[in-house]
Amino acid sequence: MPVAAGQRVLDIGCGTGAATLCLAARVPLCEVVGLELQPDLVRVAAENAALNGVSERVAVLAGDLLRPLPSLRAGSFDHVMANPPFVERGRGTSSSTPAKIAATMEGEADLAAWVGFALTMVRSKGSMTFIHRADRVDALIAALVGGAGEISVFPLWPAAGRAANRVLIRARKQIKAPARLLPGLVLHGADGSFTPAAEAVLRGAAALDFGP
Repeated sequence: MPVAAGQRVLDIGCGTGAATLCLAARVPLCEVVGLELQPDLVRVAAENAALNGVSERVAVLAGDLLRPLPSLRAGSFDHVMANPPFVERGRGTSSSTPAKIAATMEGEADLAAWVGFALTMVRSKGSMTFIHRADRVDALIAALVGGAGEISVFPLWPAAGRAANRVLIRARKQIKAPARLLPGLVLHGADGSFTPAAEAVLRGAAALDFGP
């Protein structure tokens, strides 16, 4: 996330707060609000924020993106990030664990609803960053077109020479700049260990290089 000190970020579907807390650690003076549908995960995320000493900058709210909380004002965030359920509604095999189903399979809110909510919450010219399956990149871009531009596709390659199965997509609200396909990040070397670039992100709080 291209976040500066003093900016506000919304993490839609924050789960137990992993991405929220990583961002709060990397940008010490930012403010992050996590929105999560499952009450049990909200409690865990709030506990994680307290254990990491960032409760004053990290708030976790229980809520549904289809029925926004009054406290979430449209256009009040500088950036929005989201990890939407990867599996399209009606496709794939359901898990026996309700929490896993909610995290991985679309429910009442489909991908277009996630993107629409992000567009509503972010300010004009603010950024939105999504991670999704590579085989749904067309649907994600289609949902963004018309409301956002400067769409940047950042593949996450499992290893050199292998097809990406995850992509990061960043876009900016009410911007008409052309789309970009970026080099992305190779996650693993030939021996299966993380590459130095991946380690820098995972262990060193480095930002991904989306370019200028």
